[in-house]
Amino acid sequence: MAKLARLDDIVSLCKRRGFIYQSSEIYGGLASCYDYGPLGAELKRNVRNAWWKHVVQMREDVVGLDCSILMHPMVWKASGHADKFADLVTVCKKCGTRSRVDHLQDSKPSNAPVPAEPQQSQDLSGKVCPACGAVGQFGQPMAFKLMFETQMGANVDDTMTLFLRPETAQGIFANFRNVLDSTRIKVPFGIAQIGKSFRNEVTTKAFIFRTREFEQAELEFFCKPGTDESWFEHWKQQRFNWYLEYGIKKENLRFREHEKDELAHYAKACVDVEYKFPFGSGDWQELEGIANRTDYDLRQHQRGIRTMNDWYENKGDLTKIALRQESEDYLKGPLAYFDEETRERYVPYVIEPSAGIDRSTLAFLVDAYDEEQVNNEQRNLLRFHPALAPVKAGVFPLVKKDGMPEIAMNIYNDLKKYFTVFYDEKAAVGRRYRRQDEAGTPYCITVDGQSREDNTVTVRERDSMEQTRVHIDQVKTYLREKLDL
Repeated sequence: MAKLARLDDIVSLCKRRGFIYQSSEIYGGLASCYDYGPLGAELKRNVRNAWWKHVVQMREDVVGLDCSILMHPMVWKASGHADKFADLVTVCKKCGTRSRVDHLQDSKPSNAPVPAEPQQSQDLSGKVCPACGAVGQFGQPMAFKLMFETQMGANVDDTMTLFLRPETAQGIFANFRNVLDSTRIKVPFGIAQIGKSFRNEVTTKAFIFRTREFEQAELEFFCKPGTDESWFEHWKQQRFNWYLEYGIKKENLRFREHEKDELAHYAKACVDVEYKFPFGSGDWQELEGIANRTDYDLRQHQRGIRTMNDWYENKGDLTKIALRQESEDYLKGPLAYFDEETRERYVPYVIEPSAGIDRSTLAFLVDAYDEEQVNNEQRNLLRFHPALAPVKAGVFPLVKKDGMPEIAMNIYNDLKKYFTVFYDEKAAVGRRYRRQDEAGTPYCITVDGQSREDNTVTVRERDSMEQTRVHIDQVKTYLREKLDL
């Protein structure tokens, strides 16, 4: 049975083996910002690739985009982010710590559910400060804007205030018509994107679980109104099964349906895929959300298009304009869809699976972590699915003589054209095995004295530690079959 990882175990492993570092560490670090090291960069890239393969590559009804991080400010006016994207926060009068109101815990255990979006009038008298433990000593809740602002323009006269995008979805909605006009795809279809997003979070915690700069993998699946509920169920199962397929244990996953008073204003339904992380309140934390966004976004952007002249007249000040009322003929708007076969015109509904690549990477790390006793020694290993493993194979000469390094290097140079492999000739071979186990490498290939006699090598499997003799000419084929690549 795999050992339950503690967060401290994961953080220590990530620093020690080069998965994840604190950003700007030589200057004391920058809170809630992290850098992916050599192994972490490979792992995260493999998680991205696995998501893209499942959502785009293996389907005929989904295409991909890669949108700009900087977008026209009217995008965020139309989407509602410019006016409404904020957390309700409060400050502890005793220690000065700022906290999100919805993250505060009761001083006494209660079975009553905590509202997802508490109002300013909410009574905080029984809430506990997470920093100093003071009870009920909070200031008046206030809105805290979550979007980072920046300026674009060479001169004062043409400077424009822009935002670092807080989500990738709006770039997809803004390109809905472009995709329709430049491809032969028809509703129902999806547009997928993986990219960086930025949120000036009030509360950041638990390593890379919640950060201010993060990577999202989002799909906007456009469908005919009336078919949205069946597509919602389809994508719920597709996304849940993806985590199982790549090695997450079923007992560590669950669905959590959003209550009606918890739903976002645009959502008809929403469910979270949650993972049982070894930290946080209640352990279960969101990995991914699947939402039925109805036709809200496309209709909002049609209103945004009609508001453009107001934006120009006010020289880009979004606070001085309001979105125009929706036109009565919105079904003929630029973001409506006309079905040539049925001769119907409608604004598509949208099903949105939205996953965090960083959170998924953390979940795969936690779930793969294991410790076991082998010959009275502790073996630390990461039982990654082969497709996610940063390094697919380690290549070793048993000793640095008798032509073994030359044979091993030839094998390494051949394999690296097809897989991410690692060559190592330092220390005893047992220690080299342990280093690769801790990096999550599925296979190790060792050249020994017998290799010069019959052109075979030892291939060792990570999880079982079983060893098989394989002819040098068959190593690549052997690995391809085992790795399913």
